[in-house]
Amino acid sequence: MRTAAEVRVTPEGAWLNGKLAYEGSLNDIYKALGGEYPKFHKMDGLCKTGFIGAEILLKDLPADERENGAVIMFNRSGSLVTDRNYEKTIADNGNYFPSPALFVYTLANIVTGEIAIRHKIYGESSFYIMDRKDPEQMDAITEDTLMATDHSFILAGWVEYTDTGKYEAELKIVTK
Repeated sequence: MRTAAEVRVTPEGAWLNGKLAYEGSLNDIYKALGGEYPKFHKMDGLCKTGFIGAEILLKDLPADERENGAVIMFNRSGSLVTDRNYEKTIADNGNYFPSPALFVYTLANIVTGEIAIRHKIYGESSFYIMDRKDPEQMDAITEDTLMATDHSFILAGWVEYTDTGKYEAELKIVTK
């Protein structure tokens, strides 16, 4: 398994292959990337974090090469932030107003789906929740998937969102 490119996204900015590529928040980076995907503004924080990392890594990959890719992501908290926000919309029987806009993001794997839809990636899409960030286990799962399939690449890595100013994505494109 070979790493073709990697990105790290934090509240300070985004680093592509170890070099600062974009400064600022997720919204700042989205605007700098051209901001042409209206669904971005409806996404929860976890989805935006993974989405920005994917945008940076995949923006120069031709569309026909994306089709045979896959997306595998990992984190510790799943979609807990959105789960808690959704719970607030149903907790009070007197003010019961379930939010469909929040409900859809109560599944952590929505981030992998949004990325696959946006980039027309037709291969596997998986999201694993782990006790802790474990790069060796993440690489083993990614490599097993890559070797057991005919995917030309996998977009894989860690994407965590715990609050507005507390998020991180460490994603990479791996090939055989």
